[in-house]
Amino acid sequence: MPPPESSRLLKMIGCMQGFLYLSVLVTFAACNAPPVPLDDILIEKTFVPEQCARAVQVGDYVRYHYIGTFPDGKKFDSSYDRGTTYNVFVGKKQLIQGMDKALVGMCVNERSLVKIPPQLAYGKQGYGTIIPPDAILHFDVLLLDVWNPDDGVQTNTYHTPPVCSRKVEVSDFVRYHYNGTLLDGTLFDSSHTRMRTYDTYVGIGWLIAGMDQGLLGMCVGERRIITMPPSLGYGENGDGSDIPGQASLVFDVVLLDLHNPRDGITVTNQQVPESCTRTSVAGDFVRYHYNGSLLDGTFFDSSYSRNRTYDTYVGQGYVIAGMDEGLIGVCVGEKRTITIPPHLAYGEEGTGSKIPGSAVLVFDVHIIDFHNPADSTVVTVTSKPEECDVHTKKGDFVKYHYNASLMDGTPIDSTYNYGKTYNIVLGANQVVPGMEDGLMDMCVGEKRHLVIPPHLGYGERGVTGEVPGSAVLVFDIELVEMEEGLPEGYMFIWNEDVSPDLFAEMDKNEDKVVEPSEFTDYILQQVNDGKGRLAPGFDPYRIIDNMFSNQDRDGDGKITEAEFKLKADESAAHDEL
Repeated sequence: MPPPESSRLLKMIGCMQGFLYLSVLVTFAACNAPPVPLDDILIEKTFVPEQCARAVQVGDYVRYHYIGTFPDGKKFDSSYDRGTTYNVFVGKKQLIQGMDKALVGMCVNERSLVKIPPQLAYGKQGYGTIIPPDAILHFDVLLLDVWNPDDGVQTNTYHTPPVCSRKVEVSDFVRYHYNGTLLDGTLFDSSHTRMRTYDTYVGIGWLIAGMDQGLLGMCVGERRIITMPPSLGYGENGDGSDIPGQASLVFDVVLLDLHNPRDGITVTNQQVPESCTRTSVAGDFVRYHYNGSLLDGTFFDSSYSRNRTYDTYVGQGYVIAGMDEGLIGVCVGEKRTITIPPHLAYGEEGTGSKIPGSAVLVFDVHIIDFHNPADSTVVTVTSKPEECDVHTKKGDFVKYHYNASLMDGTPIDSTYNYGKTYNIVLGANQVVPGMEDGLMDMCVGEKRHLVIPPHLGYGERGVTGEVPGSAVLVFDIELVEMEEGLPEGYMFIWNEDVSPDLFAEMDKNEDKVVEPSEFTDYILQQVNDGKGRLAPGFDPYRIIDNMFSNQDRDGDGKITEAEFKLKADESAAHDEL
């Protein structure tokens, strides 16, 4: 305190300044008057928050910081110096009367300067050596928390997903993100900063009681604020670190995942084609496209992005159990959504970066085709001429048109695009085995629908750029023309009796040997004259060369009469006369 003379001088200077604005008499009267006694508390609000969800009432419990000073500014106490808030019930005579009154009506984060007269403070007795008798007290108060013993959990949903097929129930397992703050907004924890969800069972005591209650009824994708009193949080002692004792807690929660250990797979959004003659069973090999996501819609994988189907046997453990089950009973062309709980997917561990532990998986699946290793070619006659007496057999030369596609209707090829038939010899391995099967016992003008499994088509490798590996093939065929083949094992036959002078007829220059040119000319002449036939569908010169080689026993490029024999005279079956 300055000496009395200095004090009077300062008052005089202040009074002279007041004279410039008012009057000498008024100013000097005010300066010389004694301080006006306080009859009641005076409250000056120095900061008021924009929102005030709750104001202090009698009976509430509050946590606040304060600085206590005398009117001259001298500090006598501070909660800041002790590093802890002052925690107390309001209106229950646990405080001086003036503070009890001042706290009523305050909001969290509100700051007020409270002036308390001695009769509402420590009165004529004061408080030991700290507060003298009849002292006016000033308190700079910042309210941080308020709750009532009757409070329960409060929830406020601020985002609701458009679809909510299921809500959290007791014993469900949930995955959620959260920001945890005190009631004044102080952040104490966040799953976002750890970049990992909090995963737990609900309602069985694995969480603080307030969170156990606050999560009930939530939908995946829902966002809500969960506010709880300390009795349902960390109680009187806090957590020993970031959460003080008797603190209300506020959690901003977004629910990402939800399942129950009793859950099985769920199949929804089925789009089944009108024609479904067969459904998949265990042991079938399935080709399908999929988009994989978590329950909150987070994408993790897609076969479309690789431009290739996922191909696998079903019901035999080649895929996760939920997918094994979800792919049973499907039709080709069917679309369905398969939701798989983690115990039927990747379990508690997940797969690392893409699929977190304990995650529910959602697969949007499109079935492209399936078959069974025991399948044979399925032949369906779609049109047959009235006269159908001659049927194709092994060795016949056939000409046919076809339209080829995959099971999902994707076109592969068509002879109509080229304006000409496809020509083969049946049984000569010139087409896939399934097509051989489909062309047998057919008559000219007949039309058929063929479904060929991959093991009778192009197998696991397919045809690069045209036919995917392990693809079922669909052919619509029409037999346009056929030429009867030769008996099995023959590439040339006589249409009439064989000349007894066959060797001499071939040996045009009568040099006792048959040259290749003589042999070729003779056979072609017999064919032209209708006396003999070459196997249709093959290069005639290659057949004749093979015939000559078979007769040229010593391989010297000439046939002698001793080498020359008819096939009927041969014990070994090979292609010659």
